[in-house]
Amino acid sequence: MDDEMLKDFVVEALDLATNVEEHLLTLERHPDDMEILNAVFRAFHTIKGGAGFVNLPAMVSACHLTENLFDALRTGKAAVTPIAIEAALQASGFVADQLNELSNGADPASLASMPQDLEDILTQAIEGQAAPAAAAAPVPSAPAVAAAPATVSTTPSINGGASVLGADGSLDWNALYQAVAGGVGDAPPAAAVAAPAEVADAVEDSSSGHPKALPSATPKAAAPAVTPNRRATDNQPGGGKEESIRIDAGKLDALLEVAGESVQAANQAAVLLEKLQQFKFEGTAAALMSTLAETLGRASRYSSELQRATLSTRMQPVGRLFQKFPRLVRELAKDLGKDVDLAISGAETEVDRVVVDSLYDPLVHMLRNSLDHGIETDRAAAGKPNKATISLKAWQEASSVMIEIFDDGKGMDPDFLRKKAIGKGLIGEHDAQSHDEALQLVFLPGFSTKEVASSVSGRGVGMDVVKTAVEKHRGTIRIDSTLGVGTRFSIRLPIELSIIPTMLVRTAGAALALPMAVVERVVELPDDFDEVGGAPVLRDQGRPLPVHSLAGVLGYEPGNERVGIVMAVPHPYILGVEAVEGTADLVIKPLTAIQTNGITGTARSAEGELVLVVGLSFLLEGCRASAKAVAQV
Repeated sequence: MDDEMLKDFVVEALDLATNVEEHLLTLERHPDDMEILNAVFRAFHTIKGGAGFVNLPAMVSACHLTENLFDALRTGKAAVTPIAIEAALQASGFVADQLNELSNGADPASLASMPQDLEDILTQAIEGQAAPAAAAAPVPSAPAVAAAPATVSTTPSINGGASVLGADGSLDWNALYQAVAGGVGDAPPAAAVAAPAEVADAVEDSSSGHPKALPSATPKAAAPAVTPNRRATDNQPGGGKEESIRIDAGKLDALLEVAGESVQAANQAAVLLEKLQQFKFEGTAAALMSTLAETLGRASRYSSELQRATLSTRMQPVGRLFQKFPRLVRELAKDLGKDVDLAISGAETEVDRVVVDSLYDPLVHMLRNSLDHGIETDRAAAGKPNKATISLKAWQEASSVMIEIFDDGKGMDPDFLRKKAIGKGLIGEHDAQSHDEALQLVFLPGFSTKEVASSVSGRGVGMDVVKTAVEKHRGTIRIDSTLGVGTRFSIRLPIELSIIPTMLVRTAGAALALPMAVVERVVELPDDFDEVGGAPVLRDQGRPLPVHSLAGVLGYEPGNERVGIVMAVPHPYILGVEAVEGTADLVIKPLTAIQTNGITGTARSAEGELVLVVGLSFLLEGCRASAKAVAQV
């Protein structure tokens, strides 16, 4: 078997399987939606065809039975019932599990056969809802499927013409692709190369005098290199299509790094040119300087365009991640005996693909917490509707992406959280006195409110892992909760991981960069400050804000800091620096070999100077990551 062919099939089939789960959960709420019924039928049909090509018998069998079920549902021979939805969800889960195993490098021969309970529930769904004439066709045995197209009784051909078998008896993949992708209207012979199960269907239907035209698989099932980036329908054999090519992520990362360095080099060259233009040039030298300036300007524009284009290739909608959760919530809610609806919005919001890939586990932890801890078992006693709601939404805010999970459950009791943390020895008696500080205790390693561990939560791990995963990508996470009303988890992440807008400042002789996401404005600091509790404060727009020295909180020797930066954070404060030197979009290189308090990475300024980038999480938490914030003096 062609490994590249298998890899392409797995990628495309995983996309289809994930969409199937989303469609099935929608179908559960709207059982009369014919468009969804047809979409699910086509998805299982396509996966089945591709699985037959790459010799995955268990997947073919599961898809074949599910396809029969949805054929009955969409033709009106059966009604959409809970058992039909449950059977289809189990089938899509089985298919997705096998695809994930293949994606992780499993040998196709090592995959498990279709479980008997899955076959039973699919058969029960078909027999219980369809008339005897609409009963399922026999599932092909594993050896028959394993033999794939070679066991078809007639030689596969294209439109009754050339065979898709090579001279040595092996499959001609190009001919096979043309046969499958050819047409669906007046060319039924092209379907003769379908999987054996589909041929069996055609033979069975022909016995009644009405040969069945097999729906052709979409090109996604077999295309080894270029895959149509559209949702094909049976009525669009000749419609326009947008093609895309999969590229190894490592190559994109390397391209982005080169593009970023080219922008930095162009910026540095522009600064050098500006300094050169301070000198007087005449004659040929003046003409050369003019040409150099024009050429450098053009090179700078092109490098910036290259950088933007490269960044866009790394962006993915968070919907690719969100669509994995409806089934998870549905099954966990059923296990816990709770009625919960998951409402998703903002799925089209785009973020760096690295963030999308790394957010799955953190979001699963938070959804589990909302279901287990947040949603009440007896909501009527709390005066709430029996159906609880968990909302998952995303939106863009300046140069950040916000992701929020909110449940309308019982909320968190800050006093209870504080007592738990003290009891576990995680904090002292006088720590976390405020409502907000008490809520954030759940992020401490080892913190849990569950006395007995369950399959859902209560093992003392989870939320600290969530915080670590978010902060790894220069993000932040916060909890807001009101007792009896609900709990909100808020995640803020940079849209682009490699390049961020910053404000360049200088203090204690060091060049530093602050993420613009938390910069509100710049103010002048006075010589003397009012004090509250011995700490300096400055009244800004009618509100007294604490003043911290950036040099002090980073462990430098504070100098004459007379410029203040008002920080746009949940608890605003002012950060004192010696000077503000402008703004810049910097290519950030994370610190990996060493760990420095408050510093998340390094960058190069346009002048080529090394700049230390202050961490977003550090700033959002009021510079609390240090032992003590040193007050402005």
